[in-house]
Amino acid sequence: MKGQRLVLTLISLLLIAGCAGSKTKVVDKKGMNLKVTEIPSAHSPLIAFRILFKSGTINEPKGKEGIASITASVMAQGGTGEMSYNDVVQALYPMAANIGQQINKEVTVFTGNVHADHLEEFYDIFSNLILNPRWDESDFKRIVDEHSNQIKNSLRSNDDENLGKAALNLFMYEGHPYSGIGAGTVKSLAALTIEDLKAFAAANYTQDNLVIGIAGGYPDGFSDRMRADFSVLAKDAPAVVELPEPKPINGIEVMIVKKDNDGAAISIGAPIDVTRSDKDFYALMVANSYLGEHRTFNGALMRHMREDRGLNYGDYAYIENFIQDGGSTFPVPNVPRRQQFFSIWIRPVSHANALFSLKQAIRELDMLVTDGISEEDFETTRKYLLNYSKLWVQTASRRLGYLMDSDWYGTGYFIDKIAEELPKLTREDVNAAIKKYLQAENLKVAIITEEAEKVRDMLLSGEKTPIVYQAGSVSQELLDEDKLIESYDLNINEEALKIVDAGELFEG
Repeated sequence: MKGQRLVLTLISLLLIAGCAGSKTKVVDKKGMNLKVTEIPSAHSPLIAFRILFKSGTINEPKGKEGIASITASVMAQGGTGEMSYNDVVQALYPMAANIGQQINKEVTVFTGNVHADHLEEFYDIFSNLILNPRWDESDFKRIVDEHSNQIKNSLRSNDDENLGKAALNLFMYEGHPYSGIGAGTVKSLAALTIEDLKAFAAANYTQDNLVIGIAGGYPDGFSDRMRADFSVLAKDAPAVVELPEPKPINGIEVMIVKKDNDGAAISIGAPIDVTRSDKDFYALMVANSYLGEHRTFNGALMRHMREDRGLNYGDYAYIENFIQDGGSTFPVPNVPRRQQFFSIWIRPVSHANALFSLKQAIRELDMLVTDGISEEDFETTRKYLLNYSKLWVQTASRRLGYLMDSDWYGTGYFIDKIAEELPKLTREDVNAAIKKYLQAENLKVAIITEEAEKVRDMLLSGEKTPIVYQAGSVSQELLDEDKLIESYDLNINEEALKIVDAGELFEG
């Protein structure tokens, strides 16, 4: 196990060495009405754009949930005043360029990537999609249908893992602006009109809400040209949405989502009062990496649940909202939040082992809070994270995204902050942060399972929930620990426990 973690660290070092050698100059221009964040790299053949508006799903009018995502999608995946959607697709294809959008709770980002040889033609399309969108009725209908189908035919039917995360978010943020999903609800989507989208864009995509980002081998003066082009936007921004404190959690509160499936997907979480703006965040990063770094065997959850017991494909932990970037193991940049949450993601397990897995995950968290991290694990994890975090910014677009996030949080460049803060940490700092922000007594749990009533009855009974091994020999040490896990007391809040049908979620 220690050897495997050492190999992962060495791989990280080799990858970093392979990426080294290109230095970039970071420029942060203020004034002249619009802010431009840029990373010029004269020898880079690629150029990355990030147009960030400080507006997201929390800015949606009540009854129009999903409008932020629909608006940005119709703009980025539609046409310009002069070009249809098909015209745009055909023009981008020979450039090997791409245009996309990200819509989250607090920000919306339009992204673009192109080779420097095609900059002029690409930028004309990219900028006009944002500044002069076509607002074509056929694009609108196509995007609304895609979002509606995403809810009905993907999320609620075929994507138990993300349904679990969405259900947890809904459960954890009841009555809070963070509740809901970016796609909205089936009912709210059906009520939207093109005029609604135009009004939302006019109110939210303004100069005062805008940060322009550009990185790579663009010519001198190009960022000033962008500043001038985007100055046609209206100036005023909507009022900042006030965020109340999330409702307190009392014991282990469980929402069971009933649907036909082959295995149970489980998400666990609770709001925490820490973000990248706080010094303690870096100590908590080390603790979280030790507990469950995303899709790596560095985490105790992954090693003890998958490697030791073969319960499922993976088990991870997070101290902030995490969205995976495509097929990588890395987080997507530009998803900042003023309030964050701790969560554990248990990828689907067999129904027979669902409650054993739930107990083991919470018990692992409980042991971390009670015992803290050892000196050896602290040193190993800190070294791993110092190296691994450098891999998060291998592309110009990702470097730009992290730089813009750092400005949003009011900190220095995040990757540099990690390199600055982690070497100063002690084991005592990490353990103090664990006790300050993490706990295993008051948590929200979302379980996606076809055995909803059985799971409910087992949770309420307090009965043992032994693991069912599929095959192979098991060491006596594991069997002894299994006895402790199957009897672990979850302190279920009976009044808060509920069963909902998957078909009812995000309907209206």
